[in-house]
Amino acid sequence: MERSQIVKLLQQHDITPTRQRIEIAGYLFQRPQHLSAENILEGVNAEGNRVSRATVYNTMGLFTDRGLVREVLIDRERVFYDTNRSNHYHVYDVDSGELHDVLHSEIQIASVPELPEGARIVDTNVILRVSSKA
Repeated sequence: MERSQIVKLLQQHDITPTRQRIEIAGYLFQRPQHLSAENILEGVNAEGNRVSRATVYNTMGLFTDRGLVREVLIDRERVFYDTNRSNHYHVYDVDSGELHDVLHSEIQIASVPELPEGARIVDTNVILRVSSKA
């Protein structure tokens, strides 16, 4: 993705395109992927840029709040940022630590509990945790 496209994408989500935000978004949107904040920090800095850990965490919080990425919470210590903003689910391999997308059509939810009056479902987050170990 070219710099001008990144700037436009950030502006479309009401995000001021600072140098660090452009660098982080440029790294994130190279391809659809799931990255932790540490992966992002290492990757952005490996490309010759200089961003701090705090900047990455703050930026990812902003990107999540503005709908630019989806936050996938595996547990208290594992959070991935997903560049695929379409509706989908995930499979998390506990052995490898990898996260993979699963299309909505591949999982069927038979029923949901009765919701409070006036409430509606706005999102569903399904994470299937798998392991090859017994």
